[in-house]
Amino acid sequence: MSATALPTSAAPAPERPAHRDPNVLRWLAAYTASMVGDSVYYMALSWAAIRTGSPAQAGVVLALGAVPRAVLMLGGGVLADRFGPRLVVIGSDAARCVLILGIAVALLFTSPALWLLITVALLFGTVDALFLPAVGALPPRITAPAQLARVQGMRGLAARIANVAGAPLGGLAVALGGSATAFAVAGALFALSLPLLLAVRMAPGPAKAPADGAEAGTAEGGTAWGELRDGLRHIRRHRVLAPLMLVIAIGELGFVGPLNIGLTLLVQERGWGADGMGWIVAAFGTGAGASSLLLTVRGRIPRAGLTLSVVLCGGAVAIAGLAYAPSLALAVLAGVSIGLLAGLSGALTGALLQTAADPAYMGRVTSVATLFTLGVAPLCYPVTGAATGLWGTGPVFVVSAAVCGTGGLLGLCFKALRRAELPAS
Repeated sequence: MSATALPTSAAPAPERPAHRDPNVLRWLAAYTASMVGDSVYYMALSWAAIRTGSPAQAGVVLALGAVPRAVLMLGGGVLADRFGPRLVVIGSDAARCVLILGIAVALLFTSPALWLLITVALLFGTVDALFLPAVGALPPRITAPAQLARVQGMRGLAARIANVAGAPLGGLAVALGGSATAFAVAGALFALSLPLLLAVRMAPGPAKAPADGAEAGTAEGGTAWGELRDGLRHIRRHRVLAPLMLVIAIGELGFVGPLNIGLTLLVQERGWGADGMGWIVAAFGTGAGASSLLLTVRGRIPRAGLTLSVVLCGGAVAIAGLAYAPSLALAVLAGVSIGLLAGLSGALTGALLQTAADPAYMGRVTSVATLFTLGVAPLCYPVTGAATGLWGTGPVFVVSAAVCGTGGLLGLCFKALRRAELPAS
């Protein structure tokens, strides 16, 4: 059965706010369960890898899981557009469920050998490369365009819930029954998301667009490579998408290093200890949650393109301020500011992508954006660590802030992006 033959119905009425729409709420519940399952899975995998091998081997296991996700992400976007995001999301979520419950059962009878954990990490990363572009392409199918900013806010709240609940839940499962129990909990959460996804009603997908420069049905138009090239051309020639992707790529490069490995090094340098680290991370989560809640309730930010660029510049200033905060209290305040601005810019980015992209290219557009945020940007971790060892946290944070701010300034330079608006109700 083709993806278009799956049972679908019309999207919810545009007048109904997304946060009051049972159909969107079913999607949100499924997405939240899956996100919490992700957190528990990574906790289980980390614990099993550390107990099985050396710290270096554990790092290899975790790093290898990211390789297929980065390599295959663009292909996942092609599949989402070819078969429809509904089919790809449900299929990949079911595959994750079977894989993780399978490893949980296997660990009841055997110890977690390193080769087994590497295999699981590679398979999970491969399935994730299909799941992530498809799940990002779903919102335009379940709600009206004017509700997309609100849905992005709700998605941000789900991510915050997953961050808060996932790690403690995974830790509790490990404490009660070891890695097998933690993997079982993750698999159960993936299983919980499946019936919720199946219950979500989706609008019919758009007609498939032929590859640029090729007639429908020709070899170029019918190959995955041709469809990928067509999607990249669609982005490159789009007046809003092209500069928006550039802003995403540069902004993420300047953001993820300081707020991940850089923050740990900063806390160690200042002697604030694990408690200080916890306070700053909690402050960041509070700010990000507040911005997501704002979008969920308000539903629309006027002059979204201009706001996105200005917010990125403000976030860059907050990142630089964090490095030179003279006390933990001021560092916590900077963390709240960074979280608030980062959460708002992330939600606006997602909403602008989904309203600007042609629906026939939604999976491919989402895959390119996700590749930048989850595939390319983390490559700066070792660079950030090495640079901090040479020059200290202050200069590295300032350079990273300048890179992030450059993304915002570039957004201001492109007239089409600066004037981009989200649809009104």
